[in-house]
Amino acid sequence: MKIAAIALLLLAVPALAQTPAPQPTPMTLSSTSFTDGGVIPDKYSMLATAPVSPAFSWANAPAATASFTIILHDVDSLPRKGFPDNLHWLIFNIPATVTALAEGVAADPQLPDGAIQGLNGSRKVGYLPLGARIVYHHYVAELFALDTRLTLGPDATRADVLAAMDGHVIAKTAYEGRFHR
Repeated sequence: MKIAAIALLLLAVPALAQTPAPQPTPMTLSSTSFTDGGVIPDKYSMLATAPVSPAFSWANAPAATASFTIILHDVDSLPRKGFPDNLHWLIFNIPATVTALAEGVAADPQLPDGAIQGLNGSRKVGYLPLGARIVYHHYVAELFALDTRLTLGPDATRADVLAAMDGHVIAKTAYEGRFHR
């Protein structure tokens, strides 16, 4: 009797029995400074008289996000002195309520919203302008949504940030551009 009632219920509401739960929309990263996979303009490079950092924005972060981290690096540069590539920008503890970084972020260790800029590949705080010389290099901006804020300061290196993020990444996305002089 119970089996027949369940079968009748499933026949009466077939959409409930066959429709999978909707998947959350994945987190995305975008930029008004250059297209994903496109050529990065000179104004973000050492070729500019006054280079600036590119703009980035993101959407669809998980509800449990407590902060964001952005790592921008040249994945084609050769490893040197224990570094896998050339780090151009490290910014962490971006508040969960923030969904964008404007173009031209100042090289201040702590931003007004509480975000912290760590040490780039030149061991300086802030954005390191691009500078690939010979062939196109691929620059990848990685955005991480974390379930915590990191207890690090502006003297933090990429290794420090990656170690602190371990076990706290709840979503990740990336955006890529190409540049050469």
